[in-house]
Amino acid sequence: MKAGSDLEKVFEAGKFAVTAEIGPPQSANPEPLLQHARMLKGMADAFNLTDNQTAVVRLSSIASAAIVMREGLEPVIQMTCRDRNRIALQSDLLGASAIGVKNVLCLTGDHQTFGNEKAAKSVFDFDSVSELYTFNKLRTEGLQSGGNVIEDEPPKLYLGCAENPFATPFEFRAMRLAKKVNAGADFVQTQAIFDMDMFETWMDEVRGRSLDKKVHIMAGVIPMKTAGAARYMKNKVPGMIVPNHIIDRMKTASDPKKEGIKLCVEQIEAFKNIKGVHGVHIMAVKWEEIVPSIVDAAGLLPRPSLK
Repeated sequence: MKAGSDLEKVFEAGKFAVTAEIGPPQSANPEPLLQHARMLKGMADAFNLTDNQTAVVRLSSIASAAIVMREGLEPVIQMTCRDRNRIALQSDLLGASAIGVKNVLCLTGDHQTFGNEKAAKSVFDFDSVSELYTFNKLRTEGLQSGGNVIEDEPPKLYLGCAENPFATPFEFRAMRLAKKVNAGADFVQTQAIFDMDMFETWMDEVRGRSLDKKVHIMAGVIPMKTAGAARYMKNKVPGMIVPNHIIDRMKTASDPKKEGIKLCVEQIEAFKNIKGVHGVHIMAVKWEEIVPSIVDAAGLLPRPSLK
């Protein structure tokens, strides 16, 4: 055990894990977070608090984690390299651990030109691989990137990373995951998956390198509300592959929202039977209230109690 987090315990017990994403508000009002926390409690093993996703200014992931912890949720804070140098990354990590955060997802971060502060200067002192390596050294050896050793208590953390099975060049995707595993990743959450055949091909590569035995892989899903949302992800989101038959299915559905939920549940059922997939990460963007229906329909309730 590295951190004793609930998510870690679920994986170690051999259970199919569930995480879900909560987007912090674009204000200092904590009420939306509290509402989501109360609604989603018990629906997943841990909850990602995004870090200014798409480079849009939001309530910080660490502050958001402190807020949802009051309601009994276990957070996974996201920490991007876009906005922090190595000093700030390590400082924030120590601060997060000090308030009881046990799960951290290491990300390079979206470029600032995607967001609402296009004139901002990016940092990118680290990328996600070097961030993982540094955080792993901190937790295992108490060793900072500059060589100083923490004389007191090092952070206790369960480290995660993200991976996109569909980014080009495709043949290097499993190799990149291997770098993150070697750097210290304990779990990985993938980009949203719609092309199941291509995902299976990636998993073949992952299994061929025995990475499924070294890291816990969580397949990402996004429930869609409309065919327009599917087309947008296909045409506008880099690294996202949405097959035409998915778009057609959403377009011809009498109730697109129900169809989107049904599709999401079908994907989760398929993931349960793919060797090496140890869980699912649900990204219900601006639709967090649908998560309970999805996990219930997918037979993922109740969540295991491993206190």
